[in-house]
Amino acid sequence: MRELEELILKKGKVLEGNILKVDSFLNQQVDCAMMKLIGNEFANYFKDKNITKVLTVESSGIAPAMFTAMDLDCDLVFARKKKSLTIEDNIYKSTVYSYTKQEMKEIMVSKDFIKENDNILLIDDFLANGQAAKAMIALCKQAGANVCGIGIVIEKSFQKGRKLLDEMDMDVYSLARIKSLSTEGIEFED
Repeated sequence: MRELEELILKKGKVLEGNILKVDSFLNQQVDCAMMKLIGNEFANYFKDKNITKVLTVESSGIAPAMFTAMDLDCDLVFARKKKSLTIEDNIYKSTVYSYTKQEMKEIMVSKDFIKENDNILLIDDFLANGQAAKAMIALCKQAGANVCGIGIVIEKSFQKGRKLLDEMDMDVYSLARIKSLSTEGIEFED
């Protein structure tokens, strides 16, 4: 998606450790016009999959997932990273390793929100090592729901996440695929 790649080049910052900082439009401040374009792009790609729910992990995936769900006319569900007083024990749980935070996190979704007959579209802000997507797939499997595809805003193609999801036979659609990144610049896949 050319508009997204241009925004990454303009506002993204490359940090040590192959980290791309995009908090000026995706991870803290949200460019709503861009999220609307992203949601529309995902919805168009997955429109024939009979999606009943969009699932993401809080918090950076919520904005693109919300616009996607709106275009698909379905509900958005997000996996929580912390259990609150309002969450009962009637939950699906999975564990995910956060590359940027360098820690294991448990994610959870109420069993009330994902059902056996749901067709789920997963949305995530980044694909690096594939651990967030793998954890969301595990939540869906616990529910007996069908994962119809995975929409990724930014993929780091030089890391192993795509290979992991391809081996799981997942339909992955990434809007910006980064071939390499360094302090000298960012190179996208063709």
